[in-house]
Amino acid sequence: MKKSIQIAGTFVSLVVGAGFASGQEIMQYFTSFGLVSVFGCIVAAIIFAFLGMTLAQIGSDLQTTSHKEGIHYIGGRAFGPVLDLLISIVLFGIAIVMFAGAGATFNQMYNMEPSFGSMLMTLAVVFTLLLNANSIINMIAALMPYLLGVIFILLIYSLFTVDYSISELNILAKKQQSASSHWLTSAVLYVSYNIAAGAAMLILMGGTTKDRKAARRGGALGGGVLGLLILLINLALFAKMDIVAGVDMPTLELAKQIHPTVGNIMSIVLLAMIYSTAVGTLYILAVRIVKKENLMMKIIVILLSLVGFAASLIGFTTLVGKLYTIMGYLGMVLIVAIVLAQVRILRTNKRKT
Repeated sequence: MKKSIQIAGTFVSLVVGAGFASGQEIMQYFTSFGLVSVFGCIVAAIIFAFLGMTLAQIGSDLQTTSHKEGIHYIGGRAFGPVLDLLISIVLFGIAIVMFAGAGATFNQMYNMEPSFGSMLMTLAVVFTLLLNANSIINMIAALMPYLLGVIFILLIYSLFTVDYSISELNILAKKQQSASSHWLTSAVLYVSYNIAAGAAMLILMGGTTKDRKAARRGGALGGGVLGLLILLINLALFAKMDIVAGVDMPTLELAKQIHPTVGNIMSIVLLAMIYSTAVGTLYILAVRIVKKENLMMKIIVILLSLVGFAASLIGFTTLVGKLYTIMGYLGMVLIVAIVLAQVRILRTNKRKT
């Protein structure tokens, strides 16, 4: 069970920074559809659990020591490299959104120009990767329980301080920008871009145990926890739609409503999660391009960061709605490949029995 919890924790950590810490992602992919968004949350939880279970199981079966073993198994020799490229594109896209998210946080909390906030985050990420400051990354990872704690505080606050009727909130929610025209498509797209970013790490985590059931249980548990968190944030945003409508960082706005100090704490936690996700995605991407940590890898890190910073100037809300949606459609290719891989596994097991 300990290994299952470890796999589940890693799965949740992978998605939190890129997937819903700011609240903007949940707003566009779920809350903007009103009350029916609850069904979207349930669908997302089921898909997350299934994909997490399958990816961790593949890692365990293959005893992977490299993400490529699992990706090439899923896609085969011909399609495996295509999936690997697709994942690299998604990782870079998430890094861009993280830089933009930092700019939006600094702007909303401290009235700084978004470009200045994005630049500060870009510099922090570059220096971390150049110095290989693993201790900082480990420290940031330890903040995860605090982020979840803040989310629960926001939920309780939102539910007990509702100022409008459900029908009024539903109308207001549907006026917000949506990532897709239908709640079901939106839920699938949300899972799609997140799983594309986390697939490699899930496969590697599955490879750390020979216990296939523990790997499957960990992936499924992580997916279930993600679904619960999505539902909780969705409900919190819906309940306070009159406050969070139109803002870049909805969870930050909720925190500020409780007390300025809570807002400051939330901004620090958000920036920490954004930083952690940006460092992680750019590091994985750089390692894919340059195999060894040498001078060339440092140059690649700087170039990727500069391009990412330039792209982040488009704006956080726009990037979440447009870039994440494009990445979601790309990620659907990976989801189809994972489902087909699961079918192969079931057929193989049936023959053995």
